[in-house]
Amino acid sequence: MPLNDLLPKALKHFPDQEAVVCGDYRATYRIFAARTWQLARALNSMGMIPGDRVAILHENCHVYLEAYFAAAHLGLILVPLNYRLSSRELALIVNDCGARILIAQGIFDEKISGFKSDTPGIEKIIWTGNRKEDIESPGDLYYEEIIGGEDTCIPPEIPISRDDVAHLYYTSGTTGRSKGVMLTHGNVQSHALGTIAELTLTDKDRWFHVAPLFHLADAWATFAITWAGGKHVIIPGFDPDKVIKLMVKEGITITNLIPAMLNLMVNHPGVENHDYSSLRVLMSGGAPIAPGVVKKIIAVFRCDYIQTYGMTETSPYLTLSILKDHLKKLPWEEQLAFKASTGREFINVKLRVVDDNGRDVARDGKETGEIIVKGDTVTPGYWNLPGETAKALSGGWLRTGDLAVINSEEYVTIVDRKKDMIITGGENVYSTEVENILYSHPAVLEAAVIGIPDSRWGEAVKACVVLKKSMNAGEQELIDFCKKNIAHYKAPKSIDFLDALPRTGSGKIYKKGLRDPYLAQD
Repeated sequence: MPLNDLLPKALKHFPDQEAVVCGDYRATYRIFAARTWQLARALNSMGMIPGDRVAILHENCHVYLEAYFAAAHLGLILVPLNYRLSSRELALIVNDCGARILIAQGIFDEKISGFKSDTPGIEKIIWTGNRKEDIESPGDLYYEEIIGGEDTCIPPEIPISRDDVAHLYYTSGTTGRSKGVMLTHGNVQSHALGTIAELTLTDKDRWFHVAPLFHLADAWATFAITWAGGKHVIIPGFDPDKVIKLMVKEGITITNLIPAMLNLMVNHPGVENHDYSSLRVLMSGGAPIAPGVVKKIIAVFRCDYIQTYGMTETSPYLTLSILKDHLKKLPWEEQLAFKASTGREFINVKLRVVDDNGRDVARDGKETGEIIVKGDTVTPGYWNLPGETAKALSGGWLRTGDLAVINSEEYVTIVDRKKDMIITGGENVYSTEVENILYSHPAVLEAAVIGIPDSRWGEAVKACVVLKKSMNAGEQELIDFCKKNIAHYKAPKSIDFLDALPRTGSGKIYKKGLRDPYLAQD
């Protein structure tokens, strides 16, 4: 079933059920579908044809849901953009994917002005929010105006294959170049159906879109919740006080947050003084989480907890720490160990942990290997990067680059990463990308970037720098230099200045030696 069948199915079965809550905006499935069809018709009238790319730069909003389904209905490829990226980074992505249309929130007008002249392929920008005369140009359109003039009836059905690309999600590249992960209609549909089965989603569920909708930590629920006929409750961004209050007010039943968010919430003043009786499960993913935090989450919110692990390349879920029935009979502390693990394989994937020779490691919770996966949710590859695709996929198996152990119950626990990737606040940061920026500073001789433990963000970006002789640069100067060239969350939070970087016998920079002292302090 392609994605363009999901909203019509929800409309058929739940026309007058509330579908979307976004601030003061509330809509039934009938209204949600009508606005989606209007957007689809507007895009079609602009000459958009199947396979064309539409980018969106927006905070969480009902507009995002409409864009996901309107693009799916027309066979367009939606490209969600990370609004935390710099203008330069956004321009690279827009040009790489060849987007013709950009749906943009007015608050990002300065960021868009910073790359507009560098993205000649963008034919039109559809702005949401209030009209802004200072950003008006011949290519500017206004969201409510363009959809308001269109028919609310469903547009003619377009034949769509399971193998047709539905979305492009750009991830940071280990060489500094962002890679567009292609997810097909089949990938997204299979994942949605799998989550409905695993999480027993129904029309009684009220999902809370807190994590960014440009990120698969949350975006997958757009399709699963709609398919099940549930309610989407949306908040523009994370604020612990607002999230807690809205969670209670709207009777949220389920959501997926990153550990940094959950940590702030369980430590928020007065968090224990609310009624969370509607909440049946909280999920966490995107970064490691301490068992102590898991215990506090369960105690404070008095609901079930599921740890998740996945990748953009896998739509995203690969594991869920859902307890098997017989494990629920174990003592509580033993149950907690399973809940805080990376989890057992997702229903729609096949997962193995293998050694360097491709043999399965022992299921003893001790022998370490790399996680490899295959299944209907795995990407067919990277946009216009056949070489990168071939490196990542071999014989249908995707190499995750994550090192893990696996126990006799088939629950895995990630212990390290092969790639020099830092996960800070749920966002992936590749050390090479940050190092490349530091190396472009005239005073920097050598640089190594590592992730160190951080109580708020899970990991913090730290740079270790050797300056050129007779040249000076302060910590804040280098941090600000990075922030001018890459997203702020990628910039180092702190910098150590060294006389020399440690090296291995082969001459490579010994990052483990830089990282170990901070791990010992944790």
